[in-house]
Amino acid sequence: MTILISLIVIIPLAVILGAAFYSRKYVRDVADYLASGRVAGRYVISVGDLSSGLSVITLVALCEQNYQCGMAMGFWNSLTMPLAVFMSLTGYCVYRFRQTRCLSAGQFFELRYSRSFRIVASIIRTLAEMVTNAIGPAVAVRFFIYFLGIPHKISFLGLQVPAYGILVAILLILALGIIWSAGRISLLITDSIQGIISYPVFVIFTVFVLTNISWFGDVAPVMLDRAPGESFLNPMDIKELRDFNIFALIVTMTASVLNRAAWIGNDTTNSGRTPHEQKMAGILGTWRNGFAQTMMILIGIFVITFMLGNRFAGEAHEVRRSLTGKVAGEVIGREDVRGRINDNVTALSIPDHIIGRDAPYSRKHNPDIAFLDAAYAAIQDEKVENGNAIFQEFRSLYYQMMMPTLLRKVFPPVLIGIFTLLMIMLLLSTDDSRIFNASSTIVQDIIMPFRKTPLTIKQHIKYLRFCSLAVTVFFFVVSLFFAQLDYINMFVIIMCAVWLGAAGPIMVGGLYTKFGTTCGAWCALIFGSGLSILGLICQRGWASLIYPWLESNGFVEPVGVFLETVSMPFNPYIIWTMDPIKFPINSMEIYFMSMVLGVAAYIIGSLITYREPFNLDRMLHRGIYSETEVEPPRSVWNWRNFYQKLIGITEEYTTGDKVIAWSVFGWSLIYGFGIMFCGVVVWNMVSPWSAERWGVYFFITLVAAALVVGAISTVWFLIGGVIDIRALFRDLEARAADPLDDGRVEGHVSVADKAHFEEIEHQKKQ
Repeated sequence: MTILISLIVIIPLAVILGAAFYSRKYVRDVADYLASGRVAGRYVISVGDLSSGLSVITLVALCEQNYQCGMAMGFWNSLTMPLAVFMSLTGYCVYRFRQTRCLSAGQFFELRYSRSFRIVASIIRTLAEMVTNAIGPAVAVRFFIYFLGIPHKISFLGLQVPAYGILVAILLILALGIIWSAGRISLLITDSIQGIISYPVFVIFTVFVLTNISWFGDVAPVMLDRAPGESFLNPMDIKELRDFNIFALIVTMTASVLNRAAWIGNDTTNSGRTPHEQKMAGILGTWRNGFAQTMMILIGIFVITFMLGNRFAGEAHEVRRSLTGKVAGEVIGREDVRGRINDNVTALSIPDHIIGRDAPYSRKHNPDIAFLDAAYAAIQDEKVENGNAIFQEFRSLYYQMMMPTLLRKVFPPVLIGIFTLLMIMLLLSTDDSRIFNASSTIVQDIIMPFRKTPLTIKQHIKYLRFCSLAVTVFFFVVSLFFAQLDYINMFVIIMCAVWLGAAGPIMVGGLYTKFGTTCGAWCALIFGSGLSILGLICQRGWASLIYPWLESNGFVEPVGVFLETVSMPFNPYIIWTMDPIKFPINSMEIYFMSMVLGVAAYIIGSLITYREPFNLDRMLHRGIYSETEVEPPRSVWNWRNFYQKLIGITEEYTTGDKVIAWSVFGWSLIYGFGIMFCGVVVWNMVSPWSAERWGVYFFITLVAAALVVGAISTVWFLIGGVIDIRALFRDLEARAADPLDDGRVEGHVSVADKAHFEEIEHQKKQ
């Protein structure tokens, strides 16, 4: 079994690493290393983004979230569909950013605002990004430890060494090797290859799930067996869900528009051969996911069905026992406490839960509660120091590692090997991209602005490579010592909010408004990000510092009354109640408040200091400044082209581009939003569906329709990805290097454009 798994994993990884090493010969200047020479095609970008966008942490987080709220919330996520489709079709933010020709977000900050703002904003953005992404290797390595049954400590040269640290180091070294080869070129190539390999793997696991559980015999009955207000299938009955509810959806919709451009600039958004090609890569994102999302959703459904269904009760009980012991071995240092937990768990009997006879499951009544209570009782009885914080970490890992523990039990050896390969590829494609994004920001936007003399191309690339090494070390250290105490998605939200609380107005205001000023950007950063940082501090120190302090000073009751009073008008979607374990205000709520404050601060600060309109045409290479890159003609609006303009079709579109755009519009808005969402909502307003009918609905949308789209897109993007990889190598070979195109800015103009723009403006004055 071990040899088989090793062969399945090693051979494809050798191909991926070989492609990375081969691509190093195409690096001739900084633009090559940072943006693939800006010659990448739509399919290589889209397929690469699929691979780098998916990750082990994404799958773990999705299963963790679905285990708490099921599929019902997914129905309301359709409200975001019109926004997502129109933003993709119109190229909202992405098209304009590509027009700036910036190699980093920080270069844009200096073009639009100031050099000092570039440095400070980049520091905040990079710190938030690095800490957030540094838990990726931690979650992924834990996944492999639980999935492959690796002991927490292994024998090495006669010493007991933590397996966790060794695995983190190995995986990060592999990611670093890909980065060092050719920067963005090697990332784009290897991500695309991993995406191409992943497509058939997604199909395999989709088929596995569908052949091992019956939707109507297993899935639907388990999903329907939920207490009122906590339905896993009926979206009209979810008012009691706490962390993942309608308010969370409102925040997601707001953030999807406001923070559309928050992370662009140090990813593939500057790699397209033209702004139009970059835009088309985003449009193809609607189709590229194919079986990827289907597989991930079905694995989440499989976990729910197996762990809560009576048919699998005995096996699920063994999974919980194994999981509890494994987690206790990781987070609890005292052997006597671990023994006490094991005794408590051993005393638990297999639940005999019959759907229809027994009370339905809920978040407070389900088989997992008994295991968590057994662990909590042992921690409290043995008076473990800082017991609440330790239990908080225990509970988080229990839910996060449930999926890999279960899959290890049910997968045959071949599937264990294939799934290990998939997870390693997803880990590498995300970790290398995130390390590269952070390291390039540090060099481009924090180190370079302080230099008085420019770097040579060779020196610049050397800086980028060694900075990626430093970021890798940072990831390693954070992964070793950071304890993740909340749901993964909630942690990611609050940590990203340190930047996202201010990023929306800074980026959107900078790309689309002429009135936005540097003062407005500073105000957004101070107030939006400041509130997020305060919320993060409260969350991290609640169980260990803040709540004990409130309790010792008699403030628990008055503060609790205040929180309940403030949140009462927003019940049941926002409920702030005192809890010794968890901070009463969740990450979504902090995130929303920081975004609102950031927007208000940007607008007020800009209006107070506004003196003259900013020259957007110069920044976007439009009008008289468009000679460096051909600008498409602007057609006059009329009723004939109204529908094309509505979905972003311009004179740049070929017939094939128009087919893609209209297919996205038809599938997403007409079928997905119009019929399967609006039509269903209206139907339920007139004649509410039974819970069983919702089971049929989700079978059609999550399984039947998804299988059709997945089958088509798998073949489509396999072919398109291979063609575009070959084209990328050809275009890189033919590209001429430009030593001035390295991200420097002088007088709100890129150094690469400065001489040309001065000549244009001189001619205009004459």
